[in-house]
Amino acid sequence: MNIAHHIERAHQLYPNKPALVFEHTTYTYRELDQLVNQVANSLHELGITIGDRVALFLPNIPDFIFAYLGIIKLGAIAVSLNVQLQSEEVKFILNDSQAVAIVVTPELIKHIQRVELPALQHVLVTDDPSAATASLAALMRNAATAYQALDLDRNAPAAIVYSSGTTGFPKGVTLSHSNVVSNMYSKNHYCGMGLDDRLLLCVPLFHCFGQNAVLNSAINACATIVLHRSFNLDSIIKSIHDDRISMFFGVPTIYVLLLNKVAPEQLRSVRYFFSGAAIMPIEIARRWHEKYDAYIYEGYGLTETSPFASYNHPFRYKFGSIGIPIENVEMKIVDVETGDELGPDAIGEIVIRGPNVMLGYWNNQPATDQAIRNGWFHTGDIGKVDQDGDFFIVDRLKDMINVAGIKVYPAEVENVIYQLPAIAEVAVYGVPDAMTGERVEAKVVLKAGQTLTAKEIFALCRKQIASFKIPTSIEFVDAIPKNATGKVLKRLLRNS
Repeated sequence: MNIAHHIERAHQLYPNKPALVFEHTTYTYRELDQLVNQVANSLHELGITIGDRVALFLPNIPDFIFAYLGIIKLGAIAVSLNVQLQSEEVKFILNDSQAVAIVVTPELIKHIQRVELPALQHVLVTDDPSAATASLAALMRNAATAYQALDLDRNAPAAIVYSSGTTGFPKGVTLSHSNVVSNMYSKNHYCGMGLDDRLLLCVPLFHCFGQNAVLNSAINACATIVLHRSFNLDSIIKSIHDDRISMFFGVPTIYVLLLNKVAPEQLRSVRYFFSGAAIMPIEIARRWHEKYDAYIYEGYGLTETSPFASYNHPFRYKFGSIGIPIENVEMKIVDVETGDELGPDAIGEIVIRGPNVMLGYWNNQPATDQAIRNGWFHTGDIGKVDQDGDFFIVDRLKDMINVAGIKVYPAEVENVIYQLPAIAEVAVYGVPDAMTGERVEAKVVLKAGQTLTAKEIFALCRKQIASFKIPTSIEFVDAIPKNATGKVLKRLLRNS
């Protein structure tokens, strides 16, 4: 088994069909597969082999797709990095994964400190490299255009997608070839994704949503992908018309912006809308249906579930629901303390079992054992199931903050702020936000006799962590509320 069998099949069946459109350049399935093969051959010539980790530190550009699929064909493991990460964050992930190579743009190479990365052997820059680096494009030009994807064990690791951990250190979610293959077939089935569809892809490829739910699923359906670097409202509206988009994938924040700016006739070509990575506010879903006479379809899942786990079906659509488990996947609600299954309408933790559940966290067996117990993945999300079997998200068990679909864990931000000597205590938490779902805020207690400004805290954060993790508000307080055991009561902070 190999995920990349899908690009080879598409090449064989529809060689001249447009596979990828990016900024006025179109690649057919033949051309895309050949470019992928050139990457695979280039990496092979560098000595990269089965099981080696190769990092992708790239925005939404065609090079991400070429490199990702080339790595997969070779049997190596693709390690995705959020392009907003700073040097220390990049260093941790590269050292944790022991990546032997990284593909990076000239703009992002400044975050790679090679002297602190003993395992890293190759830095491949997409274009305009300095004399000290190698050019991916140059390697590809000299590489053969034929390469057959290696046939691997179905449980062989294919990708590592890092997400923040509750300890403040990222965890590498390790997905197998069978995890991704099962997920993309389910996505094709439930979304009705087909040969004639043209999918707009503006969500990040480094995120599991963009990588598996859109990219891999679209290739598996032999559809056409219209790739955007990011979400720009004017460009997206123009692309929907000019590129005849039939399927649109976004996060709730994107739908909020479209709802307020776009007339129904501007979306006439789109037959299917899907939202992922964060829960859609029910009022936005209702307003969308009223304005456009179309549903925004939602599923539920996490990076740890590849990500698709449940789907709110068109034939039984319920506003606010995450639907029912997809085929071959089981979900249930269990008591947080005992693990016993709960009945309808009882509130507990959502747990998942199926072919979509990750292999585990890379290089972190304790976290894996905590997350996967008796074959069930414990999501950390609190929910319920109604009498019809439809699931609903109620709250979060963890303190994780969801900023426009990207996870932020308070401990990571707190660890940065605690570096300032004047800090006695800090508590970071999330509060509702109409645009991003949640935003990060912090309350700080200073040591006696010390002075510090919010400006100084912001400056430190900007140096060490990605922008989406930086608190939007910092408040100095005399004390932070705690329970009898000393645990910070973040629910009180959120409501203050």
